[in-house]
Amino acid sequence: MIRKTALLIVDAQTGIVDGPAIGPVFQNAALVTTIKKVRKEAWKRAIPVLYVQDTDVAEAGADAFAIHPELAPLPTETVVLKQSTDAFHGTDLHDQLQLLEINHLVITGCKTEYCVDSACRRATTLGYDVTLVRDGHSTTDNAVLAAEQIIAHHNACLHGLGNIDPFILVRDSTEDLFTPTHDTYR
Repeated sequence: MIRKTALLIVDAQTGIVDGPAIGPVFQNAALVTTIKKVRKEAWKRAIPVLYVQDTDVAEAGADAFAIHPELAPLPTETVVLKQSTDAFHGTDLHDQLQLLEINHLVITGCKTEYCVDSACRRATTLGYDVTLVRDGHSTTDNAVLAAEQIIAHHNACLHGLGNIDPFILVRDSTEDLFTPTHDTYR
């Protein structure tokens, strides 16, 4: 099967990445650098980049609502607004990806245990193979675990997780993320 890839940047909004109310996420500067590097490679390869923006972060137009300025989309790139943790629920994200004939998603963004996790899992049930960028997602501490533990836990739990056939691989940003390796495991 021919694989066609897109990069999905989930909720990399100023209010989450930098805070103060919802963030800042763990190692926020490193996260921004990693996402920029991955996105630059996508642009270099003419791979579509889509952004998901959570409407619950702040009022539309507020600085906290905006996608982080270092990650701001190009005018030609798709931004999908969502109201739930699931980037596909109640949005046209799946339709947008189908129009592009995408069957492999590289996923980065915030917050690990909520919107990133939901996007990864739901994508597999919709038929997409997923590559989660190991060092390309982040979160904040909670009452039980430190952010670093949450990230490590999700990298371990999501690696290899599948629904019937499509599944998730967790790979480092130093790898060739846009050449999927899923078929070598089938």
